[in-house]
Amino acid sequence: MKAMLWILAMFAAAVGITLAAKPDLGYMIVVYPPYKVELSLNFFVLVTLGFFFFLYGFMRLATSMIALPERAREYHKRRAEERGREFMKDAISSYFEGRFTKAEKAALSAIEMNESPGINGVIAARSAHELRAYERRDEHLARAGEADPSGKSFILMTNADLLIEERRYAEALSILKQMKSSGSRQHTAALRLELKAEQNLKHWDRVLELVEQLDTRNAFDAAYSEQMKRHARIELLKRSVVEGRERFAASWQKIPEKERKDAKVVSIAAQAFIDFGECVLAGKIIEESLDAHWSSHLVAIYGECPAPDAVKRIERAENWLKKHDDDAVLLLTLGRLCMHQKLWGKARSYLDASLSVHPSAAAHLASASLAEIMERHEDAENHYRKAQELILSV
Repeated sequence: MKAMLWILAMFAAAVGITLAAKPDLGYMIVVYPPYKVELSLNFFVLVTLGFFFFLYGFMRLATSMIALPERAREYHKRRAEERGREFMKDAISSYFEGRFTKAEKAALSAIEMNESPGINGVIAARSAHELRAYERRDEHLARAGEADPSGKSFILMTNADLLIEERRYAEALSILKQMKSSGSRQHTAALRLELKAEQNLKHWDRVLELVEQLDTRNAFDAAYSEQMKRHARIELLKRSVVEGRERFAASWQKIPEKERKDAKVVSIAAQAFIDFGECVLAGKIIEESLDAHWSSHLVAIYGECPAPDAVKRIERAENWLKKHDDDAVLLLTLGRLCMHQKLWGKARSYLDASLSVHPSAAAHLASASLAEIMERHEDAENHYRKAQELILSV
C-alpha cells in the first residue's frame, strides 16, 4: 500500500512538473445543463490531484476514527499483559528470596491479569504452604486446575509434593496414582515423589520396585541406590520375623549373596534363627560374615545361643582372638561359650580379660553368674554391684 502511494505521489509530481514547465496545453468544458464551465487543462489536473489527496486523507482519518476503540482495547490488553508479566516476575523472585507473603500476593495479582493462571496458581499455593496456610494453599491449587486444564499434570505434581511435605503420604500417593491411571507415562520426578511417600508409609516391597525403576533412569548414584535397597530389604527381613519361620526363611533367601555378609543384615537374621531355635544355622551365617568383615556386635550374638557344636565355636573364636586380642566383646563371648561347656577356669580367664580391656555391664553380669556357680558369693555380689553402677551411669 505504501509503495502504491509513493508511485502515485511520484506520478503526480511528474505531472505537476511537466505541466508547470510547459505552456497551457488546452482547456476543457464541463457541461451540466443549463450550466457550462470552461476550465484550463492545467487547472483541472491540479484540482483532480488535490481532490484525490483530500479524499485519501479523509478516508485515512475515517478509518483511524473507526479503529480507535479497537486500538484502545488492544493497548489496554497489552498493558494488562505487561503488568501481568511484571507481577509474575515479582512473584517468582519473591518466592525464591523467601518473601512468601509478597510472592503470594504478586501471583494472585498476575492471575487477575489472566497471566499464566496455572503457573501463578502454583506459585501462590507454594507460598501459602510455606506460610503454613494449608487451606489457602488448597484453594489456590483448585483454582489453578480450573483455570488451566492443560496444566493438570504439574498442578497435581505440586499438590502431591506439598502433601508429602505436610506428611500426608497416603493422600499424596492417591494423587500420584491418579496421574498414573490417566495413562500418562510417569516421569522421574513423579517416581521420586512416589518413592518418598512409599518409604514413609513403610511399603518396602514397593520401595524396592521404585528404586529399580529409577535405577534404569540413572536417577541416583549407585551407592545411594544400594543404600536404599539395603534398608528396604532389612525392613522386610525384620517384618518377616513376626510372620513365622517359613516366611522369614523365604525373605532371607531373597537377600543378595553379598548382603548376607553385611553385619546389620546378619545380626537380624542370626537373632531370628536363634529365636526359632536354630542356633547352628545362626552360628554358621555369623561365622561367614565375620570371616569377611569383623563386627563385635555379631561376636556378641555368636555366644548367646548354646549349640551342640560349642567346642568348635570355641576353637573358631580362639582363632579370631589371634587377630582381635583386644576385643572385649570377643573375650566375653569366649567366656560365655566356655561357661556353656562348663569350662569354668577358662571362662573366668576370658571374662577377667574382657573386663581388663573394657569393663562392661554384660561382662560383670556373666562374671557374677560364674561366681555363683563356683560358690564365690562375695565376688558375685561385687560384680552385680559394678554392673548396676555401669547400667545407671548410661
